[in-house]
Parts: sequence; structure tokens; C-alpha cells
Amino acid sequence: MKVLAIEDGAVAALQLAAAIRAAGHEPISEADGTAAWHRMQAETFRIVVCDWRLPGIDGLDLCRLIRGRSGDYVYFILVSVAGVTRENRAAALEAGVDDFLAKPVDPDELGMRLRVAERILGLTEKVERLESFLPICSYCKKVRNDRKYWQQIEAYFRDRSGTRFSHGICPQCYESIIVPQIKALGLNQPPRGENPS
Repeated sequence: MKVLAIEDGAVAALQLAAAIRAAGHEPISEADGTAAWHRMQAETFRIVVCDWRLPGIDGLDLCRLIRGRSGDYVYFILVSVAGVTRENRAAALEAGVDDFLAKPVDPDELGMRLRVAERILGLTEKVERLESFLPICSYCKKVRNDRKYWQQIEAYFRDRSGTRFSHGICPQCYESIIVPQIKALGLNQPPRGENPS
């Protein structure tokens, strides 16, 4: 998996890239937050390892930008030379940071955090797939909403997107359902071009 690694120190950037590579991932390095943000507009990254203090956009602002956009969830690991204090942990969590590492980055610690990130991203994808299914009754065509309540499909979509439906009868249903009903009632079938739908 590609991991975007943002570190402005040349030696620290090489060490970070080597640790990511040793964990079985492909490091893509940037030296500042602005360049990293532009890179994220052009490429897809699911994991970001970012230094807190950067020229341009810092680590917290980059995390806020990522959280403010739509798309797949990005697991964000923040690296800080100051370590994790109560104050900076609160600020980082508020910005949307998922995990922390202290500098200098321990390759084994980073490897464990990347494995956790992969596991969480895998579970996130599974939940998104499951949420994309819409349970629908095979008989009455009602759908089950988030509150486990069955409602008409028209009401379901109206409530979520404002979609309004008009009703008609498709040609296949007209021939297979309506025509037999007309015949069973002993009524004359309208000529073919006069399907009321």
C-alpha cells in the first residue's frame, strides 16, 4: 500500500521512508504540507504519516483538510518531536488524527501502527460495502431504513434525497399483468397503442 510520508528534515525523511518500506509499504515522500496536500489531490493515499511541525501547511492543518473532503477514509499518523502530551493529544484528536508517534520514529512502532491502520481500513471498507446494500422486500418492495423500519421505496428516497416518483406501468407488466386482469373481468382490452401509462 502507498503511504504518504511528510517530513521536512532530510535525514528524518530518509529514515521514515526506510521504516515504511521495511513494513512492506511503498513510501511516497513530501517535504512540506502544501506539497503533500497537492499530491493528495492527484493520487489516492489511505495512510498518511506526517510530522506535526512543517513549513506551509502543518500536520494538524493537513489532517483537517483531509477530514474536510469526501472520499475514502485516510488513516492519519502524526509524528511529534515533543511527544504526546495531554494538550497536544487533545488538539490532534480534535483535528482528526488517528494515531501518534514520537520522534525519532522507532521502525518497529511504526510497523505496528501501519498494521493497525491496514486492519482498520479493511474493516472500514467492509462496513462501507455492507452499507451500500439496501434491503428490499421481494413481495411488497418496501425497503428497510437505518432504524430497521420498513417503508415504501418512494418514501425512503424522498426522505434521503428529495426524489419524487411518478407511477406508470411498463410495457412488460402491462402485457403480463394488466391484460390478463382485463380479460378476467370480461372487459375489452384497449388497443395496443392506448396503454394508459
